[in-house]
Amino acid sequence: MKIALTGGTGFVGKALTKELIKYGHEIFILTRRNHLKNSANLSYVQWLNDGSLPEKELEGIDVFINLAGESINSGRWTEERKKKILTSRITATKEVLRICGQLRKKPSLLINASAVGYYGTSLNKTFTESSMEHGKDFLAATVQQWEAEAFKARELNIRVVCCRFGIILDKTDGALPRIALPYKLFAGGTVGSGNQWVSWIHLKDVINGIIFAINQADLEGPVNFTSPNPVSMREFGQTLGEVLHRPHWIPAPGFALKAVLGEMSLLVLEGQKVLPAALTSHGYSFQYDHLKPALLDIFK
Repeated sequence: MKIALTGGTGFVGKALTKELIKYGHEIFILTRRNHLKNSANLSYVQWLNDGSLPEKELEGIDVFINLAGESINSGRWTEERKKKILTSRITATKEVLRICGQLRKKPSLLINASAVGYYGTSLNKTFTESSMEHGKDFLAATVQQWEAEAFKARELNIRVVCCRFGIILDKTDGALPRIALPYKLFAGGTVGSGNQWVSWIHLKDVINGIIFAINQADLEGPVNFTSPNPVSMREFGQTLGEVLHRPHWIPAPGFALKAVLGEMSLLVLEGQKVLPAALTSHGYSFQYDHLKPALLDIFK
């Protein structure tokens, strides 16, 4: 297949590109950067720069994967930063739709990044893709607008899958290295109340799940990318300490994190119990469906 990919140099994008090339697909990474060298089965296409017309190089693509957007966990959520988080996602998705509209042959599928933050936070509710309610905080509002833009691709008769990612676990990127650091320094412990839910997923299941969605023609709409077995923050920390052979003993109180992180603290102090009903009902088999084996693989 010919696959166009935005966010291809990011956390998930790099791993996904490597796996797709391994399967023999031809990948076109859309980027603002200049002078990146093409290689076998991998081409770089300019976009979102003055005068760039990526559609001229993307005729005949089969799948469009949109992972572009400002990171939500790389800085305090000031008003300026929140605006950048939202506008980066909406701008990229609008441009993806514009490109698709210009192509003579439309791609059959748009896979768009999203987040479980759509559901808002709760200690006692369980969310699946059929859950109708959504959150009212900044992250939930961002995801709602982002998905609404992506689903406009249906007007072009393009199948749309919005991947509602949970906390993606990997050794070198994402949230896990920051969570693991205190444990490595023998200072790990329960974050906040410890009762908040952590809906996690191993990076390998993110990649395998996206490839599964490409090949599963009847899978569409919002799709939760989380393990079938979410855990409490307390259990997450205890399991992490066990895997790293470190104590789980020094708590990180919620008020201190709020003081340091501001509104962004909801990423660690609040949570939601999210189950991957769409993936499992379509027959996807998780490589890592329990936390301890996932962490053992990551830190082996």
